Amino acid sequence: MSTEAGISRNMEADRILITDLTARCIIGVNEEERREKQDVAISITLFTDLRLPGKSDRFEDALDYRAIKKRVYALVENSRYYLIEALAQAVADTCLENPIVSRVRVRVEKPSALRYAKSVGVEIERAGGAL
Repeated sequence: MSTEAGISRNMEADRILITDLTARCIIGVNEEERREKQDVAISITLFTDLRLPGKSDRFEDALDYRAIKKRVYALVENSRYYLIEALAQAVADTCLENPIVSRVRVRVEKPSALRYAKSVGVEIERAGGAL
């Protein structure tokens, strides 16, 4: 196996998970949905190579997932989208601004969307241009 193939496979396997980040935003197409902020739950999978921080045990070598969480939270709290699909895309774009994130999977769920259902959600996956 070539080194390049080994790096590619490892980066596909290495993930950082942020699960059920709860934020409030204006989301929805109905007039009543746009009056007050609603809860959304966001889960993010950040694909990146974790070998260096795994070996060095140094924060400087790691992806600062707390900083990404803060940026995503601020984005969501200040957003006004009609569709959860658009919110998911904005979250993915924010995560991919970090050059060491090669790919991201974003799930956005809206707990109050459907009567008799726990939530409605979308899940998207996007790749970054760098690396």
